[in-house]
Amino acid sequence: MTSNPKETQSAVHFNKIGQIAITVDDVARAKDFYQNTLGMKFLFDAGNLAFLQCGDVRLMISTSEKSERRGGTILYFKVEDIQETFAFLKDRNVEIVQAPHLIAKMPDHDLWMGFLKDTEGNTLGVMCEIRPVGVPRPGSQRVTVTTL
Repeated sequence: MTSNPKETQSAVHFNKIGQIAITVDDVARAKDFYQNTLGMKFLFDAGNLAFLQCGDVRLMISTSEKSERRGGTILYFKVEDIQETFAFLKDRNVEIVQAPHLIAKMPDHDLWMGFLKDTEGNTLGVMCEIRPVGVPRPGSQRVTVTTL
């Protein structure tokens, strides 16, 4: 029996991330990095937890109660200008794992990525969609003005 996507509708629809947890060794040091180096808005502390805002997603920074290996999950942050972002991070002595480089040429943009380490050894991805001049962003409307 084959399943038809229209027949197998899920009652659960996960379509928005509300919070992401990052495990660190030093909450204060990591909070400073995410707030002052990456520019996230600090929300509040709760015991040994720090909460910051990253767009629509809340970031929770905490230590782990058990000794566990880190590094399996990579968060990718979108930026407007990847070269400028990496120049700033380099000036702040952030550990760059891989400089920005072209990943793929898409029909309406070039996808660039680079990678860095936070103060706790977690790898973070930085991505940028670079559109050729004259190509509108998805969802934007192109307005044509005609003068008589």
